[in-house]
Amino acid sequence: MSTEHPAPSKSQAAYDWIKLRIARREYSPGYRLVLGSLAADLGMSVVPVREALRQLEAEGLVTFERNIGARVTMVDESQYRYSMQALAILEGSATGLAAPALTPADIARARELNRRMAESFDHFDPVAFTELNHEFHAALYAPCPNRRLVELVNAEWARLGTLRSSTFDFVPGRAQESVAEHDEILRLIETGAPAAEVESAARRHRSATLDAYLDHEREVGRLT
Repeated sequence: MSTEHPAPSKSQAAYDWIKLRIARREYSPGYRLVLGSLAADLGMSVVPVREALRQLEAEGLVTFERNIGARVTMVDESQYRYSMQALAILEGSATGLAAPALTPADIARARELNRRMAESFDHFDPVAFTELNHEFHAALYAPCPNRRLVELVNAEWARLGTLRSSTFDFVPGRAQESVAEHDEILRLIETGAPAAEVESAARRHRSATLDAYLDHEREVGRLT
C-alpha cells in the first residue's frame, strides 16, 4: 500500500504561497494582489488563484475593493485588538478542551519550547520569540477534539501575523512574564486541573499581552 500523501490542489498551493508572502511582509498591508501576475508567478491559471484569494478573504487577510480588486488587508489598531480578544477566547477554550488529551510527550515538548524562550532573553529577537510562542501554544491546543475551533484559532494566529510581526517588539518586558505564565498553565495541566481552570488561565495569559500592548500605546500617545 502506498504511503505517499496526495499533492495539494492548485488552489491550496496558491493559498499557501500567497499566505506565506503576506506573513513575511513581502506583500505588506495595502499591497495590490493582481490576479494575472500572481497566476504567472505561480505558473497556473487564474481560477485556482482566485479561489485562494477568496479563502484568504474569508480569513480577513485579503480585502476585495470595487473597481480595484484584491489587496492585502490594511492594518488598524482596532483590528489588532479584536483579533487578540478573539484569540484569547478561542485559544483559551481550545486549550481547556485539549488538556485531558495531552500526553507526557506533548507536555515535555511544550516545556522544551518554553525553556528555549527563556534562554532567548540574553539575545532577544522578538520575531523568533513569537514563533516559539506560537509553537508552544499550538502544542497545547492541537489535540482539541473540536477541529473547527482549532481552525479558528489557527486563522486568528495567521491574521495576527499580518497585523504585527511581533507584539514583543513593542513590549519586550512582557516576554519574561509570558514564560512564567506558560509554566503555570503547564502546572495546571499536569496536576489535572479542571478544563475550565486551564481555559481561564490561558485566556488571562493572552489578555495580559494585549493589556501590556495597549498600556504601551497609551504611554506613547501621552509622550507624542
